[in-house]
Amino acid sequence: MLLDVAVSPDDRYVLTADRDEKIRVSWAAAPHNIESFCLGHTEFVSRIFVVPDHPELLLSSSGDRTLRLWQYRSGRELHCCHLPSLQEPTEPWSDKRFAASRITYWRQEDCVALLCDGLPVVCLFQLDAPRRQLVFQQQLTFQHRVWDVAFEEAQGLWVLQDCREAPLVLCRPVGGQWQSVPATTASKRVCAHLLENWAMLEGPAGTDGGFSSLYKATCDNMTTYLKKKEERLQRQLERKRRGGPPCGPGGQTKRMKAGRAPRSCSS
Repeated sequence: MLLDVAVSPDDRYVLTADRDEKIRVSWAAAPHNIESFCLGHTEFVSRIFVVPDHPELLLSSSGDRTLRLWQYRSGRELHCCHLPSLQEPTEPWSDKRFAASRITYWRQEDCVALLCDGLPVVCLFQLDAPRRQLVFQQQLTFQHRVWDVAFEEAQGLWVLQDCREAPLVLCRPVGGQWQSVPATTASKRVCAHLLENWAMLEGPAGTDGGFSSLYKATCDNMTTYLKKKEERLQRQLERKRRGGPPCGPGGQTKRMKAGRAPRSCSS
């Protein structure tokens, strides 16, 4: 199942992310030719993003709750950030399964924003391209579920949330920390337009992203087998106590057909 697609800035490569935990890098002119695979995720790959200012680098997120940095032409993993380690244990979503629904990038400060589906948080990272790593900066927490995020170069980070009174929030770095700023004339105008079309927006945006059905399903056959075996042994022991005939392999009591004598071995 294909979950996301990206194209390299030079239009030479098509990158695809799928449910099978892998990222495939193919030639755009001949997609059947595979340049490399980016392997390392342990769950479905939900989002991929080629960094515009560093076209050799790729960001990816997955249901394994990691954000990874790749040199995608060679398939080499450069850095892996485990998102649960960034959260406080007391937070209600700290033990919840989640996957990123949006990766966006701000050129001014090489800032990466990661939105996790179904959570009221946005994680901010600094892309240290020379060292080939991601540096966690800050976690923005909101009162309502966040639907989408996007950077605007001249403004900052726009956050669309499930709140009719204030659907749009603008965040900017102030004193080294990102925080929401008072509404501007432009944001008020956009909010008014959103409220006019709130019913249409609330329908598709308010539903789950569908990632919950993409996780691996586990089937413990051994537990079921051992339980049935224990039940069968208990039935056999119960019949022995009552002095009944032994049970057959399927748990049924063996009975001799009428009119047939038991066989004996000839000497």
